[in-house]
Amino acid sequence: MHRRPLASVSVILLSLTTVAAFSAPAAAQPGGDTRVSVGSPAGPFSQNKQNEPAVAIDPIHPNILVSGANDNIDMEVCNAGDDTTCPFTEGVGVSGVYFSFDSGTSWKQPIYTGYSARNCLGVAGRSDDECVPQTNGQIGTLPNYAEKGLVSDGDPALAFGPRRGTDGKFGWSNGSRLYYANLTSAMPGQAPFKGFEAIAVSHTDNVTEAANGTNAAWSAPVIASKQNSALFADKEQIWADNAASSSFFGNVYVCYAGFRSAGSGFGNQPLFVLTSRDGGSSWAQKQVTSATNNINSRNGFGRSGCTIRTDSRGVVYAFTYQFAYSATTAAAGKIQMIKSYDGGATWTRPVNVFTAYDTCNYVEASIGRCVMDGVGGARSDLSPPRRSTSPTTHRPGVRARPTASCSPGWTVGPASTTSRSCSPRPSTAAPPGAARGPSEWPVTGATTPRRRSRRTAATSGSCTTRSPPRSGRAPSGRGMTASWSA
Repeated sequence: MHRRPLASVSVILLSLTTVAAFSAPAAAQPGGDTRVSVGSPAGPFSQNKQNEPAVAIDPIHPNILVSGANDNIDMEVCNAGDDTTCPFTEGVGVSGVYFSFDSGTSWKQPIYTGYSARNCLGVAGRSDDECVPQTNGQIGTLPNYAEKGLVSDGDPALAFGPRRGTDGKFGWSNGSRLYYANLTSAMPGQAPFKGFEAIAVSHTDNVTEAANGTNAAWSAPVIASKQNSALFADKEQIWADNAASSSFFGNVYVCYAGFRSAGSGFGNQPLFVLTSRDGGSSWAQKQVTSATNNINSRNGFGRSGCTIRTDSRGVVYAFTYQFAYSATTAAAGKIQMIKSYDGGATWTRPVNVFTAYDTCNYVEASIGRCVMDGVGGARSDLSPPRRSTSPTTHRPGVRARPTASCSPGWTVGPASTTSRSCSPRPSTAAPPGAARGPSEWPVTGATTPRRRSRRTAATSGSCTTRSPPRSGRAPSGRGMTASWSA
């Protein structure tokens, strides 16, 4: 079992951070905070935990915002069953959703009906009070998944696009459609698709009813990724072509990393782009990068994490981070761009946009992953989000697992029975004259997918992880808030 650390999270438009006390939403002030996860409890842990947020704004109703996050609101608490463990409840979803109809001033967190373990509170000191989830319980996550044999597994990605009319054409005059992409796995004992994790997309044409907790306001989830028995689909992003001047107006695109090694992260791993031309009912898939993933090739550790956008002419731009490898220093990877000029039917070869250095600073033992700033720091396997000016200098005396080599930039020291000492090598400066890229490009990348037990065990991008107390419980009053400025 994996303990679930607390997380504070931030995004460009909405800064989402943990707060010290539960309170009702207040009017937002420029530079201030407004709570987004207003329906989440102050405690107990981990029902009060969210991370990895996303947000979308309706282009024709800019006062309407919808946010998503990994939300444990429907999970069993730590006292259920063995008090020394804090597991994810199998079959319970984590793709939370929140609505604002006043430009982020206040938020609403709906209550739907579905497979829920909110009732599993347990009794401290007892180990025989195992959780029995409710089939028709209250949920604060995407509805209609369990009915299809699926679990909403988080990694939320949201986008608004135009609706399709009865004539088959897309137009804003038909209204807006909200798309919500996320990871999905199978309910225990069911096999709705091949592989370990897939990409599913839901949509709603009525955000008012969706915000009121109406299950029927949401479509049934559609498996968008083309699955096989070894595929672990991960790290997706979504976008809808929203420009009426585009030849492909209304198309919806999803990019994702396809780990082909049963989720181990050490095999082939190409980047895929999915395209829907019918409002999300069906999807076509294209591989847009090499699948090679090894340190002896120019592809280094491969690539993953992505951002996808369109311009006013309908050109599609997919961005990703191509990891590099160095045994002596932080490796100089590349932010890459891939284009489609025909609505996702064909794609150009990846083109290097600028150099970006790995930010690994320390291997956090609780998650077995690189972080940027020492113990309990921000996870950096979805990094770098922007160009670094110099490689990372690793901290001295870092302790790595006996079975793992030191990260790039570390020298392996004497090994003991429990750990191995890693010390920093001298860092090198960035190449002179390296081009500076747009800092607002939210390009991220990673080389290892998260299995379900780690899905929300850490944060991504500019998020920050905080290790929990030994008991696995969080202080009360944690929540997600939104900051904004005029």
